Amino acid sequence: MIFRCVKHFVLVLPIFFVLTHAAASAQNPVTPTHQAPPGKPVGAPVVFAEETLFEIYDQLGPFTPQNRAQAVTERLVRLAKDPFTRIYPVTAADRESTSELVYGEMVVMTVTDRDAQPTGKNRQDLARDYAQKIQAALAKSRAQVTTRALIIDVALALLDTIILVALLVFFQKTFPKLYAKLDAWRGTVIRSIRIQRVELLSADQITTGLSSIARTIRAVAVLVLFYIYLTSVLGIFPWTRGISVALFDAVLTTLHTIGQAFATYIPNVISILVIIIVTRYIIKLISLLFSGIERGAITFADFQRDWAQPTYKIVRFLVIVFAAIAIFPYIPGSQSEGFRGISVFLGLLLSLGSAVSISNIIAGVVLTYMHPFKIGDRVKVADTIGDVMEKTLLVTRIRTIKNVDVTIPNSLVLGNHLINFSSSAKNLGLILHTSVTIGYDAPWKTVHQLLIAAARATTHILQKPEPFVLQTSLDDFFVTYEINAYTDQANLMATIYAELHQHIQDKFNEAGVEIMSPHYAQIRDGNQTTIPEQYLPKSYQAPAFRIGPLGNLFGDSKEAGPAKGEPQP
Repeated sequence: MIFRCVKHFVLVLPIFFVLTHAAASAQNPVTPTHQAPPGKPVGAPVVFAEETLFEIYDQLGPFTPQNRAQAVTERLVRLAKDPFTRIYPVTAADRESTSELVYGEMVVMTVTDRDAQPTGKNRQDLARDYAQKIQAALAKSRAQVTTRALIIDVALALLDTIILVALLVFFQKTFPKLYAKLDAWRGTVIRSIRIQRVELLSADQITTGLSSIARTIRAVAVLVLFYIYLTSVLGIFPWTRGISVALFDAVLTTLHTIGQAFATYIPNVISILVIIIVTRYIIKLISLLFSGIERGAITFADFQRDWAQPTYKIVRFLVIVFAAIAIFPYIPGSQSEGFRGISVFLGLLLSLGSAVSISNIIAGVVLTYMHPFKIGDRVKVADTIGDVMEKTLLVTRIRTIKNVDVTIPNSLVLGNHLINFSSSAKNLGLILHTSVTIGYDAPWKTVHQLLIAAARATTHILQKPEPFVLQTSLDDFFVTYEINAYTDQANLMATIYAELHQHIQDKFNEAGVEIMSPHYAQIRDGNQTTIPEQYLPKSYQAPAFRIGPLGNLFGDSKEAGPAKGEPQP
């Protein structure tokens, strides 16, 4: 099916082109221009209907021979294009020193003795020869505009139109069948391209590519058909033949210019390809080097494995920049002022619009080699506490314990104090600490034992080094005790703290030690203790109120004291 379509297209298209241009050429034969013999002065040719009639040699006043020839040509074209102009004979009128060629009331041109001198004829004979040539050219031009000629031209134009429509209908019917055929061949005739188990191109990708190529061929063929049709139809009619020639020459000139430019820049294109290929393999070599460093196969003193990927990205960027600088002089038009102006303008926009991004990139590079944290560390940046999920040259992403992802610009990370809870947790242990305040009535040794027991009962608290207690202050109504315990699970800080607080409450309640402060007050007589009921003995009863006489507040102290045998307050 495909080869049949191509075969029909190749056979019909030349016939279409030959018929139309043959018809146009039959009506307008091109006469080769006359070249002056050696030693003869070069004159300005008078060209009419693509034919050189004669040449003009003399200058009349300010008008050069070229000006005179152009003016004569314009007059003849104006007379030939006006279908309502009467047909007059061209006559030669002899004056004192010149001869004039007259068409009706219009003076077509003036012949001088200097015009006749290079031809070897006298002025009068030359004027009559020119009159005959102009008369014949005008008659021939008018013959092309006769009713019969117009009918033939219209018939040829219709023939061109019919051929164009037939080809378009042919394309409309053929190409959809070709698309369907390609789609039907998917997975059967068109199969995936594989190298061992690696699939380079799937059947779907190959089919899609072939369909795209077929659609492109159809679009190009339609454009070529319309171009050939337009130039052919315009070339049939004498009024538009000049437009057809100009259109044809414009396309040929453009293609010729593109071809010359392509041929000129072939060495530059080869240089660009060489630079790209070399750069590609250099990047591959650098990638292998840093991959080995990341795996630990290659080691350098004082170069950490975590630096491998960030350093590779920086080096790759620098290599690409150097390659772009090397390619730039080989780009067509790179030396032009317009290209340079656009480059400067884009550079200015980039520098003004990327100030913040550049500062973040620089901060990201600094953070990379400062190595303040790594992926997975529990950190605190400003008011954000969470685990580091990603760090790039622009931002650092932290996931809080509430599963909230916070994106922090690297410049903000570098500009604030950063706390890393995980950096020493594995080797030295992270010390978690919390405080309780106990009244002076509780023995401090008992409080120490209870706090250490609560810490040891907490999951993820290390037994070695042992927990320890610090008494951080002796206040007016209570003592502040701080329990310190080691853990190697910095990412579970919140869970460990919650469990530690639970165990502190349980241990103190079991021992009957009340956590009464800060700012806790009650009337003890007649009120139950603050220890939960399940921790109290079964025989426990809340104490009763004790009331004693106040005595004489203003008398002797003995009189104000309690009587013998009465309970003390």
